[in-house]
Amino acid sequence: MSTTTTSTNRRAVRRRLAVLTAAAATLALAACGGSGFDDGQTGDGGDGGDAGGPLEVLIGSSGDAETRAVTEALDAWSAESGTEANLSVAADLPQQLSQGFAAGSPPDLFYVSVDGFPGYAANGSLEPYGDQIEADFYPTLVESFTYDDTFYCAPKDFSTLALIINDDAWEEAGLTASDHPATWEDLRSVAERLTTDDQVGLTFGPEWQRVGAFMAQAGGGLLDDAGSAAVDSPENAEALAFVQDMLADGIAAYPSAVDAGWGGEAFGLQAAAMTIEGNWVTGALANDFPDVDYTVVPLPSGPGGAGTLQFTNCWGVAADSQNKEAAIDLVRHLVADEQQMTFAEGFGVMPSVASVRDRWSEEFPEQAAFLDGVDDAQGVPPLEGVSEVIADFNAQLEGLAGGDPQAILSSVQSSMEAVAP
Repeated sequence: MSTTTTSTNRRAVRRRLAVLTAAAATLALAACGGSGFDDGQTGDGGDGGDAGGPLEVLIGSSGDAETRAVTEALDAWSAESGTEANLSVAADLPQQLSQGFAAGSPPDLFYVSVDGFPGYAANGSLEPYGDQIEADFYPTLVESFTYDDTFYCAPKDFSTLALIINDDAWEEAGLTASDHPATWEDLRSVAERLTTDDQVGLTFGPEWQRVGAFMAQAGGGLLDDAGSAAVDSPENAEALAFVQDMLADGIAAYPSAVDAGWGGEAFGLQAAAMTIEGNWVTGALANDFPDVDYTVVPLPSGPGGAGTLQFTNCWGVAADSQNKEAAIDLVRHLVADEQQMTFAEGFGVMPSVASVRDRWSEEFPEQAAFLDGVDDAQGVPPLEGVSEVIADFNAQLEGLAGGDPQAILSSVQSSMEAVAP
């Protein structure tokens, strides 16, 4: 691969990463901005719609494919309902939503991320309509949008983490399908065999959104079963020690160590033979590294069993909307089985409803490992202030290779205790 081609690929991927990771992996708030702004985006803006008037819908889009799919879904609903729905695509989701609420003109319907959700629920910005939607949502997704025992908003789709393997590197190392790692010991073994002078065996981001999967596999997590802070636990200490050892031994590396911006880029540039990423990586690889052949398998189990992380958003309805009934009716359309499958085909997301689980797996067999993890997935706790806690955790995980895992966990435990009930 030439230097010019490599640089061009990296620039392209990093531009796309700015929007891709908002859905997945970096906890960038996926709540949407308020209406009534003139930012050149699709839609008319306005003041949230008078009763019986047009709905204002605001989303954070991963790209043209998502924007097009949502636009078509709104058009179909409008044709059937007789109510117009104007779509806007936010350039800065949290800022624009805050502006809309502050001005008293929020959009009627908008994306809400898990970490942004608790604050909006606590301050009365969201209409708690979840129990009005009849759909077979995965229980873990419902938990992500439940506040004070109230299910607020319908999860629109979701992603999980899996292990992405470079087929050529795998074959060159003399590995076969029977060597797909089922345990941590297996993962370490294949990472050693895949590591060469030009390629590290495994890469993943220096953040809870990736390292947290090892915590789940160790039987740990951010909270215990009672919902109390449980960052400083023996299980999490074992997970961080395992990750630290692989980093120290040079068989795993953060993307920056191999001159990449994220795991998908390091994998696509073939600077890493394996990466831990969500299903958004399939689109990035298809667009930027179409010549890389790969296989997706479930993450290996750890001492505590199987475990992965999930990322999701919900359709938020503004409590101040004058069009709540229409907005909720639109949500019913957007989360219906057929529409969710249309979204899956249009921009690669996994439906939030179990009712199409088998159908999705049959249509996308190469991505089945992502859906296989749903029953063992942990999500972002729906707590006010959790985004700041995780940001602090991420800052400390960047220095994990030469740091003190116990000190990191003790520090983040104190921060989590301040926001956990």
